[in-house]
Amino acid sequence: MSPPGHSSTISGLARKRDLWWQFTVRAVEARYRGSYLGILWAVLNPVLMLVIFFVVFGIIFGGHFRDPTVESLKDYAMAMFLGLTLFQLLAETFGASPLLITGNANLVKKVVFPLEILPLAQSGGLWFNLAIGLVLALGGWLAIGNSLTLLGLAWLPVIVLPLLMLSAGLAWLLAALGVFFRDLAQAMSFVAQVVMYASAVFYPVSRIEQANLWGILKWNPFLQTVVLSREVVLWGMPVNLHRLGYTYAAGIASLVVGRWLFMKLRPAFADVI
Repeated sequence: MSPPGHSSTISGLARKRDLWWQFTVRAVEARYRGSYLGILWAVLNPVLMLVIFFVVFGIIFGGHFRDPTVESLKDYAMAMFLGLTLFQLLAETFGASPLLITGNANLVKKVVFPLEILPLAQSGGLWFNLAIGLVLALGGWLAIGNSLTLLGLAWLPVIVLPLLMLSAGLAWLLAALGVFFRDLAQAMSFVAQVVMYASAVFYPVSRIEQANLWGILKWNPFLQTVVLSREVVLWGMPVNLHRLGYTYAAGIASLVVGRWLFMKLRPAFADVI
Protein backbone atom coordinates (compact mmCIF):
# COMPACT_ATOMS: atom_id res chain seq x y z
CA MET A 1 0.00 0.00 0.00
CA SER A 2 1.30 3.42 -0.88
CA PRO A 3 2.13 5.82 1.93
CA PRO A 4 -0.67 8.14 3.06
CA GLY A 5 -0.94 11.43 1.27
CA HIS A 6 0.59 10.25 -2.01
CA SER A 7 -2.79 9.69 -3.66
CA SER A 8 -4.21 13.13 -4.00
CA THR A 9 -6.32 12.48 -7.05
CA ILE A 10 -9.58 10.68 -7.71
CA SER A 11 -7.60 7.97 -9.49
CA GLY A 12 -5.75 7.39 -6.24
CA LEU A 13 -9.04 6.77 -4.49
CA ALA A 14 -10.20 4.53 -7.30
CA ARG A 15 -7.19 2.28 -6.70
CA LYS A 16 -8.34 1.88 -3.10
CA ARG A 17 -11.92 0.96 -4.03
CA ASP A 18 -11.59 -2.55 -2.59
CA LEU A 19 -10.53 -1.12 0.75
CA TRP A 20 -13.31 1.44 0.58
CA TRP A 21 -15.82 -1.34 -0.07
CA GLN A 22 -14.56 -3.40 2.87
CA PHE A 23 -14.85 -0.49 5.27
CA THR A 24 -18.25 0.48 3.88
CA VAL A 25 -19.59 -3.01 4.54
CA ARG A 26 -18.03 -2.88 8.00
CA ALA A 27 -19.74 0.47 8.66
CA VAL A 28 -23.14 -0.96 7.70
CA GLU A 29 -22.64 -4.09 9.79
CA ALA A 30 -21.38 -2.14 12.81
CA ARG A 31 -24.45 0.08 12.73
CA TYR A 32 -26.82 -2.81 13.34
CA ARG A 33 -24.57 -5.33 15.09
CA GLY A 34 -25.96 -6.53 18.39
CA SER A 35 -29.54 -5.34 17.82
CA TYR A 36 -32.33 -7.91 17.78
CA LEU A 37 -33.89 -6.61 14.57
CA GLY A 38 -30.58 -5.96 12.84
CA ILE A 39 -30.81 -4.42 9.40
CA LEU A 40 -34.61 -4.21 9.70
CA TRP A 41 -33.95 -0.96 11.56
CA ALA A 42 -32.94 0.51 8.18
CA VAL A 43 -36.63 0.19 7.29
CA LEU A 44 -38.20 0.83 10.69
CA ASN A 45 -36.31 4.04 11.48
CA PRO A 46 -37.50 6.02 8.43
CA VAL A 47 -41.05 4.69 8.79
CA LEU A 48 -41.23 5.71 12.46
CA MET A 49 -39.75 9.09 11.57
CA LEU A 50 -42.44 9.53 8.91
CA VAL A 51 -45.22 8.76 11.39
CA ILE A 52 -43.98 11.31 13.91
CA PHE A 53 -43.46 14.17 11.47
CA PHE A 54 -46.68 13.40 9.59
CA VAL A 55 -48.74 13.61 12.78
CA VAL A 56 -47.11 16.92 13.73
CA PHE A 57 -46.87 18.70 10.38
CA GLY A 58 -49.57 16.92 8.38
CA ILE A 59 -52.38 16.45 10.87
CA ILE A 60 -51.78 19.00 13.64
CA PHE A 61 -50.44 21.84 11.47
CA GLY A 62 -52.32 20.85 8.32
CA GLY A 63 -49.28 21.03 6.08
CA HIS A 64 -49.38 20.75 2.30
CA PHE A 65 -47.07 21.30 -0.65
CA ARG A 66 -49.67 21.95 -3.34
CA ASP A 67 -53.29 23.07 -3.50
CA PRO A 68 -55.16 21.03 -0.82
CA THR A 69 -57.92 20.39 -3.36
CA VAL A 70 -55.54 18.26 -5.44
CA GLU A 71 -53.22 16.99 -2.69
CA SER A 72 -54.47 14.57 -0.05
CA LEU A 73 -52.89 14.04 3.36
CA LYS A 74 -51.39 10.82 2.02
CA ASP A 75 -49.84 12.69 -0.90
CA TYR A 76 -48.37 15.22 1.50
CA ALA A 77 -47.04 12.46 3.77
CA MET A 78 -45.15 10.65 1.01
CA ALA A 79 -43.79 13.85 -0.52
CA MET A 80 -42.58 14.86 2.93
CA PHE A 81 -41.11 11.38 3.42
CA LEU A 82 -39.02 11.80 0.29
CA GLY A 83 -37.56 15.04 1.63
CA LEU A 84 -36.95 13.51 5.06
CA THR A 85 -35.14 10.57 3.50
CA LEU A 86 -32.79 12.91 1.67
CA PHE A 87 -32.30 15.01 4.80
CA GLN A 88 -31.41 12.00 6.92
CA LEU A 89 -28.28 11.51 4.82
CA LEU A 90 -27.04 14.99 5.73
CA ALA A 91 -28.17 14.72 9.36
CA GLU A 92 -26.20 11.52 9.91
CA THR A 93 -23.20 12.96 8.08
CA PHE A 94 -23.26 15.97 10.40
CA GLY A 95 -23.62 13.76 13.46
CA ALA A 96 -20.98 11.11 12.77
CA SER A 97 -18.23 12.84 10.81
CA PRO A 98 -16.65 15.09 13.49
CA LEU A 99 -15.87 12.02 15.66
CA LEU A 100 -14.71 9.78 12.85
CA ILE A 101 -10.94 10.28 13.10
CA THR A 102 -10.79 10.60 16.89
CA GLY A 103 -12.82 7.41 17.13
CA ASN A 104 -10.23 5.53 15.05
CA ALA A 105 -7.08 6.68 16.83
CA ASN A 106 -5.48 3.26 16.40
CA LEU A 107 -5.51 3.70 12.62
CA VAL A 108 -4.07 7.20 12.94
CA LYS A 109 -1.16 6.33 15.24
CA LYS A 110 -0.19 2.73 14.68
CA VAL A 111 -0.90 1.78 11.07
CA VAL A 112 0.11 3.14 7.70
CA PHE A 113 -3.45 3.54 6.52
CA PRO A 114 -5.14 5.82 3.94
CA LEU A 115 -7.31 7.71 6.41
CA GLU A 116 -9.23 9.44 3.64
CA ILE A 117 -11.03 6.12 3.15
CA LEU A 118 -12.80 6.43 6.53
CA PRO A 119 -15.09 9.38 5.64
CA LEU A 120 -15.86 7.74 2.29
CA ALA A 121 -16.71 4.43 3.98
CA GLN A 122 -19.00 6.23 6.40
CA SER A 123 -20.65 7.97 3.45
CA GLY A 124 -21.06 4.64 1.67
CA GLY A 125 -22.89 3.21 4.65
CA LEU A 126 -25.20 6.21 4.74
CA TRP A 127 -25.83 5.92 0.99
CA PHE A 128 -27.03 2.36 1.65
CA ASN A 129 -29.61 3.68 4.12
CA LEU A 130 -30.58 6.41 1.65
CA ALA A 131 -31.26 3.81 -1.05
CA ILE A 132 -33.58 1.91 1.30
CA GLY A 133 -35.38 5.12 2.23
CA LEU A 134 -35.87 6.10 -1.41
CA VAL A 135 -37.33 2.70 -2.22
CA LEU A 136 -39.76 3.09 0.70
CA ALA A 137 -40.71 6.63 -0.33
CA LEU A 138 -41.36 5.76 -3.96
CA GLY A 139 -43.08 2.50 -3.01
CA GLY A 140 -45.33 4.40 -0.63
CA TRP A 141 -46.14 6.94 -3.34
CA LEU A 142 -47.30 4.10 -5.59
CA ALA A 143 -49.10 2.31 -2.75
CA ILE A 144 -51.41 5.27 -2.10
CA GLY A 145 -52.56 5.22 -5.72
CA ASN A 146 -50.25 7.70 -7.42
CA SER A 147 -48.13 7.02 -10.48
CA LEU A 148 -44.50 7.54 -11.39
CA THR A 149 -43.20 8.20 -14.88
CA LEU A 150 -40.17 6.45 -16.34
CA LEU A 151 -38.71 9.87 -17.09
CA GLY A 152 -39.13 10.97 -13.49
CA LEU A 153 -37.48 7.79 -12.20
CA ALA A 154 -34.64 8.26 -14.67
CA TRP A 155 -34.05 11.75 -13.31
CA LEU A 156 -33.90 10.55 -9.68
CA PRO A 157 -30.25 9.35 -9.67
CA VAL A 158 -29.25 12.47 -11.60
CA ILE A 159 -30.87 14.66 -8.93
CA VAL A 160 -29.50 12.64 -5.99
CA LEU A 161 -25.90 12.33 -7.22
CA PRO A 162 -24.91 15.90 -6.21
CA LEU A 163 -26.25 15.18 -2.72
CA LEU A 164 -23.97 12.13 -2.50
CA MET A 165 -21.01 14.30 -3.50
CA LEU A 166 -22.05 16.94 -0.98
CA SER A 167 -22.28 14.38 1.83
CA ALA A 168 -18.85 12.90 1.01
CA GLY A 169 -17.25 16.34 0.86
CA LEU A 170 -18.82 17.32 4.18
CA ALA A 171 -17.66 14.04 5.72
CA TRP A 172 -14.05 14.81 4.77
CA LEU A 173 -14.37 18.41 5.94
CA LEU A 174 -16.01 17.67 9.29
CA ALA A 175 -13.81 14.65 10.02
CA ALA A 176 -10.71 16.80 9.63
CA LEU A 177 -12.01 19.77 11.62
CA GLY A 178 -13.40 17.48 14.33
CA VAL A 179 -9.85 16.46 15.27
CA PHE A 180 -8.94 20.04 16.20
CA PHE A 181 -12.30 21.40 17.37
CA ARG A 182 -13.95 18.86 19.65
CA ASP A 183 -16.96 21.13 20.23
CA LEU A 184 -17.87 20.71 16.58
CA ALA A 185 -19.58 17.40 17.27
CA GLN A 186 -21.83 19.07 19.85
CA ALA A 187 -22.83 21.85 17.46
CA MET A 188 -23.80 19.57 14.59
CA SER A 189 -27.23 18.64 15.96
CA PHE A 190 -28.17 22.34 15.91
CA VAL A 191 -26.74 22.75 12.40
CA ALA A 192 -28.77 19.77 11.21
CA GLN A 193 -31.98 21.30 12.59
CA VAL A 194 -31.23 24.59 10.85
CA VAL A 195 -30.66 22.81 7.54
CA MET A 196 -33.85 20.80 7.90
CA TYR A 197 -36.10 23.78 8.58
CA ALA A 198 -34.37 25.89 5.92
CA SER A 199 -34.87 23.31 3.18
CA ALA A 200 -38.64 23.13 2.65
CA VAL A 201 -38.83 19.54 3.86
CA PHE A 202 -42.21 20.10 5.53
CA TYR A 203 -43.61 23.09 3.68
CA PRO A 204 -43.88 24.40 0.10
CA VAL A 205 -41.02 26.48 -1.24
CA SER A 206 -43.54 29.28 -1.86
CA ARG A 207 -43.50 29.93 1.91
CA ILE A 208 -39.84 30.91 1.63
CA GLU A 209 -40.69 33.32 -1.17
CA GLN A 210 -43.56 34.81 0.86
CA ALA A 211 -41.19 35.37 3.78
CA ASN A 212 -38.75 37.21 1.47
CA LEU A 213 -36.02 34.68 2.28
CA TRP A 214 -35.64 33.16 -1.17
CA GLY A 215 -32.78 35.48 -2.05
CA ILE A 216 -30.74 33.86 0.75
CA LEU A 217 -32.03 30.30 0.99
CA LYS A 218 -31.92 29.64 -2.75
CA TRP A 219 -28.15 29.16 -2.32
CA ASN A 220 -28.79 26.14 -0.10
CA PRO A 221 -28.04 23.23 -2.47
CA PHE A 222 -29.97 20.77 -0.33
CA LEU A 223 -33.10 22.91 -0.65
CA GLN A 224 -32.75 22.73 -4.43
CA THR A 225 -32.34 18.95 -4.28
CA VAL A 226 -35.48 18.54 -2.17
CA VAL A 227 -37.55 20.75 -4.46
CA LEU A 228 -36.25 19.08 -7.63
CA SER A 229 -36.90 15.58 -6.30
CA ARG A 230 -40.51 16.37 -5.44
CA GLU A 231 -41.29 18.31 -8.59
CA VAL A 232 -39.61 16.02 -11.11
CA VAL A 233 -39.90 12.55 -9.59
CA LEU A 234 -43.28 12.71 -7.83
CA TRP A 235 -45.18 15.39 -9.68
CA GLY A 236 -43.82 14.86 -13.19
CA MET A 237 -42.78 18.49 -13.70
CA PRO A 238 -39.94 19.39 -16.09
CA VAL A 239 -36.51 19.61 -14.47
CA ASN A 240 -35.07 23.06 -13.85
CA LEU A 241 -31.62 22.67 -15.37
CA HIS A 242 -30.29 25.85 -13.77
CA ARG A 243 -31.12 24.59 -10.28
CA LEU A 244 -29.79 21.13 -11.09
CA GLY A 245 -26.57 22.61 -12.43
CA TYR A 246 -26.13 24.59 -9.22
CA THR A 247 -26.47 21.43 -7.10
CA TYR A 248 -23.73 19.79 -9.18
CA ALA A 249 -21.47 22.81 -8.78
CA ALA A 250 -22.02 22.74 -5.01
CA GLY A 251 -21.46 18.98 -4.82
CA ILE A 252 -18.21 19.11 -6.77
CA ALA A 253 -17.00 22.12 -4.75
CA SER A 254 -17.76 20.21 -1.54
CA LEU A 255 -15.72 17.23 -2.73
CA VAL A 256 -12.75 19.32 -3.80
CA VAL A 257 -12.64 21.54 -0.72
CA GLY A 258 -13.39 18.74 1.73
CA ARG A 259 -10.70 16.43 0.37
CA TRP A 260 -8.15 19.22 0.06
CA LEU A 261 -8.64 20.28 3.67
CA PHE A 262 -8.56 16.70 4.92
CA MET A 263 -5.27 15.98 3.18
CA LYS A 264 -3.85 19.34 4.28
CA LEU A 265 -4.59 18.71 7.97
CA ARG A 266 -3.94 15.00 7.99
CA PRO A 267 -0.22 15.14 8.92
CA ALA A 268 -1.17 16.79 12.24
CA PHE A 269 -3.85 14.25 13.23
CA ALA A 270 -1.46 11.97 15.16
CA ASP A 271 0.03 14.85 17.15
CA VAL A 272 -3.39 16.19 18.20
CA ILE A 273 -4.95 12.84 19.00
